[in-house]
Amino acid sequence: MMGKILVVDDEESIRFTFDNFLTEAGYDVICAAHYDDAEHYLEHSNLDLIFADIFLENGSGLDLLKAVNKINSNIPVIMITGAPSIETAAESLRHGALNYIVKPLRQDAILRATNVAIRHKALTDEKEKCRLNFEVIFQSVKDGIISVDETMSVVEINAAASRICAVQRHDIIGKNINKIVNGCQGKCLELIQQFLSSCKPVESKFVECKADHDNHQVVSLTASPLLIKGEGFTGVVLVIRDETPVLKLQQRLNEYLQPGSIVGQSECMQKIHSQIQELTEVQSTVLITGESGTGKELIVDALHFNGKRRNKPLVKVNCAALSENLLESELFGHVAGAFTGAIKNKTGRFQRADGGTLFLDEIGDISPMMQQRLLRVLETMEFERVGESNPTKVNVRVITATNQDLKEKMIRNEFRSDLYYRLNVVEINIPPLRERLEDIPLLVDHFIGKFNKKFNKKISGTTTRCINNLANYNWPGNVRELKNALEHCFIRCPERVITASNLPAYLLPLNDHINREGISPEEKEAQVIQQALHDSHWNKSKAAAKLGISRRTIYRKMQKYDLLSHQVNRLQ
Repeated sequence: MMGKILVVDDEESIRFTFDNFLTEAGYDVICAAHYDDAEHYLEHSNLDLIFADIFLENGSGLDLLKAVNKINSNIPVIMITGAPSIETAAESLRHGALNYIVKPLRQDAILRATNVAIRHKALTDEKEKCRLNFEVIFQSVKDGIISVDETMSVVEINAAASRICAVQRHDIIGKNINKIVNGCQGKCLELIQQFLSSCKPVESKFVECKADHDNHQVVSLTASPLLIKGEGFTGVVLVIRDETPVLKLQQRLNEYLQPGSIVGQSECMQKIHSQIQELTEVQSTVLITGESGTGKELIVDALHFNGKRRNKPLVKVNCAALSENLLESELFGHVAGAFTGAIKNKTGRFQRADGGTLFLDEIGDISPMMQQRLLRVLETMEFERVGESNPTKVNVRVITATNQDLKEKMIRNEFRSDLYYRLNVVEINIPPLRERLEDIPLLVDHFIGKFNKKFNKKISGTTTRCINNLANYNWPGNVRELKNALEHCFIRCPERVITASNLPAYLLPLNDHINREGISPEEKEAQVIQQALHDSHWNKSKAAAKLGISRRTIYRKMQKYDLLSHQVNRLQ
């Protein structure tokens, strides 16, 4: 069938004529004698054309025409009448009738009108399909899109723009664009006006937008001409890209990877910052030394992600965690059948790091055999997988780290001197925290920022007494131990400021130690003071600082607990 046609007329002979002519021409015809039947077919049938008499029982053809406009305005309607007049013709066309034919009916007139109407319906359907497809695309685009006419009135806005600008479509269509400029300091309006004055596409990057007062955003704006074929320039298309997620991700990445995450303003840390800047763009091997917990991996991250290899892999290996055989397989890979359990080929860490950086942690723990093989690979950048004789060449920057004294190990013949000098082209030594106590306040602020995000708290800082206790501790676990101590404080602190009472027990002030033990306060106080003096080699100033009390106070308490005689006996 070429289309489904509804014929509505109260004369049976007219219905018969239409049915006969149109069925013979290949159309599917439905006939209705009353308005109610016609309305039923309109609601429940997929119609391509309606012929309707102006005068019907229980209604009129004009009433049916109005119903078509409400239910499906794409259906063409041709009005038919036996009493033509200018008034009825004008009224029909005004309500959307496609055509108007007069009785008596002729077959050629009916078929000609039908063919024109069916073609019109096909074009209308195609146009509507394109419109719907465009609407789906327009609304699904993640960038915000606002079209504005020459009078600055909003023509259309998509869902993304509604979200970014915090407006509803029905509240803004047809209104001036300045109605939605309520958070970005008029940058959108300024950009559109700039475009209208130059008629050239313009853009503005990273504009702060406060349309959503709960979530400040950063957006990029682009204004381009709105062109319609045959009409030329009709307005402006404003594209709004929400850059906030990208910037937040970049900010977190920079915070983690940049040298700024290596916190410290002490002289030794400033030297390390300078070394990192010098080494990021060169490809020399670097040996990072320092006690456990000082932050050696942060140096590795900074060297890699600030250098030429930042877009290539950073592969890390803890040499101390693997046996000799496993380490060889991990570093160089193996082929299937190379040893028991090698059921398939494996790519080694050197190959995975090709083009990037390989970090070998705890390098002082590798065996003499692995030292020899590693030396050869560093000199040639070639290696063979375990069980394979064909060499593989790579381009890898090697960074190593250790908390051991490799020079002492060389003296004991436990570490090859040639490998040491090959690894130690440049050495970065990270001092222990006890040698840069002036950095503790900066580190505390740094970790407070991190833990506020982790625990969803709003702790603003610490008391002076708390900082003093932290600064008077020896920190054998270095920065890692300080971080863990502050995490302990975050768990225990119910207020906005961390106090000394929130510290772990071993960092508590003297009086808190006394209150937490079962012995008498005097006995415990004497023990604590004597221990502090012993640890400070009986230097009263150092012992007082360690206990968080004055030198006068510790001297008075030494007299009280007869500790001065202990000092005299010790000197004798």
